[in-house]
Amino acid sequence: MSNDDTRDQDRVWDLMKKIGFAMLVTRDGDRLRARPMSAYLARDENMVYFLTDARHHKDEEIARSPQVNLSFADASSQKYVSITGTAAISNDRGKIRELFTTTAKAWWDSAEDPNIRLLRITPDDAEFWDSPGTVVSYVKMAAAAVTGTRPDVGDNRKVAM
Repeated sequence: MSNDDTRDQDRVWDLMKKIGFAMLVTRDGDRLRARPMSAYLARDENMVYFLTDARHHKDEEIARSPQVNLSFADASSQKYVSITGTAAISNDRGKIRELFTTTAKAWWDSAEDPNIRLLRITPDDAEFWDSPGTVVSYVKMAAAAVTGTRPDVGDNRKVAM
């Protein structure tokens, strides 16, 4: 793996950590469904975890079609990451306890709630857009419009994970 590949992977993980929340997109029959989820990142495992509820339909959707998309967005700073990966549902109570945080307490009373499941996403590839920020981007776009050139509004890369 080249230094550029490693640097791009590092940037993907850094952006996901900074943003923290993702829209999880699953396939529900012929339709795509998206919902916001709080991400728990495990770079050393090449894994993105979520806590989910067995009473909802994500488990069934993932069992039928484990290919998912995670979309992380911070519009205020113009930073975005899209991950394609493979999902699996687990009832690993130890990992659930490890990941159970204040955010999770908004949905469940304790880590021992029998409805909590662990959603594991193994990233296959990613694409990120990393802009210097809204004001700088708008200035560059305005200058490009006046000069008839394309604006340089940051980095955009596809990354094998």
